[in-house]
Amino acid sequence: MVMKYIVIIPDGMADYPVEELGNKTPLEVADTPNMDYIAQNGSIGVVTTIPEGMRPGSDVGNMSLLGYDPTRYLSGRAPLEAANMGINLNNDEVAFRCNLVTVTDEKMADYSASHISTKEAALLIEALNNDIGLEDVKFYVGKSYRHLLVLKLRNPDDYLKIRTTPPHDIIGRKFKQYLPKGKQSPMLLKLMERSRKVFESHSVNQVRIDLGENPANMIWLWGQGIKPDLPLFKDKFGVEGGIISAVDLVNGIGKLAGLKVIDVPGITGYYDTNYAGKAKYALEALKSLGIVFIHIESADEAGHNGDINAKVSCIEKIDKEVIGEILSYFNECDDIRILVVPDHPTPVSLRTHTADAVGFIMFGKNIPVSGISGYSEKAAKESGIVYNTGELLLNDFIKRYM
Repeated sequence: MVMKYIVIIPDGMADYPVEELGNKTPLEVADTPNMDYIAQNGSIGVVTTIPEGMRPGSDVGNMSLLGYDPTRYLSGRAPLEAANMGINLNNDEVAFRCNLVTVTDEKMADYSASHISTKEAALLIEALNNDIGLEDVKFYVGKSYRHLLVLKLRNPDDYLKIRTTPPHDIIGRKFKQYLPKGKQSPMLLKLMERSRKVFESHSVNQVRIDLGENPANMIWLWGQGIKPDLPLFKDKFGVEGGIISAVDLVNGIGKLAGLKVIDVPGITGYYDTNYAGKAKYALEALKSLGIVFIHIESADEAGHNGDINAKVSCIEKIDKEVIGEILSYFNECDDIRILVVPDHPTPVSLRTHTADAVGFIMFGKNIPVSGISGYSEKAAKESGIVYNTGELLLNDFIKRYM
């Protein structure tokens, strides 16, 4: 048989010890028999997914785990999302990530406006486009709170130098000191301020307020960049692949790398995502593909929300409904390898990403057996197995131990 590979990326699953959990991490507390089985019967170690000096974003971490050096290939977060949305950026265009956020008392109250629905968000984005009315300034509807702004410019490089901040990094803080800064930032500031006036009286927000949900009362622009150029995954690793994610950013990396984006009904990028569906569709895709990446966002969202119980619950669902389903499908004699690795930590105590190395586990045909008792951040560090980049880890996972 030809070897098959599955990479499961529980976004932001890694964490720090939490006092409320008896100084254990959510991963240590969660009931994860399937991840523990992989750790016991495979290899465990740590990998650095965020190169030194780079912001610990999901763009950096996921690009690393998909086998690409972010210091070489990452041109910004927004262009990756644009790629998955079918937006073909021209050389004179810069894309910005556009969050629909809630600001209260001049503080960043909610980076997602209570995870606003895509249907509601589309109405707000449409109203903003109609109000601005400029061909060179175009907002595009994404999913939930995640959208895009594309600017057509005479000097795109000037806009790449603007300093921007992810809104999930400043929850509860006065937002004005984190607004875009730089020579060309005034245009962005005007658009953000204009959005407050457009959204303030919009019927969508009136309904949300009546329902006790946070209104989307401003856009937040960040993560800008130009169209990147990635070598094809098949040329780099010698195997055809696919990717499953509810997040445009992750699918965008996959699309640019030539991976097949696999649509799964009911995936949301939140706690209520269709976990089992991701496993089911991945297994079906492996009949024709050599490798499938399964990206799961829910634990990251729990980390950003500072929700300890939700993070434990999300980890348990990933273990049971994704990893458990995959393990039960294969026999010991099958030519299969499974890798489980977060893209970065999202500690519930900080509610944002960190650049710490993360623990990984890999299991399957010819993978050495560690015999370690279970999977946790502590066990991974104590293993002594260290990878300095995600690219090196993926290369060994695919090509080593043959």
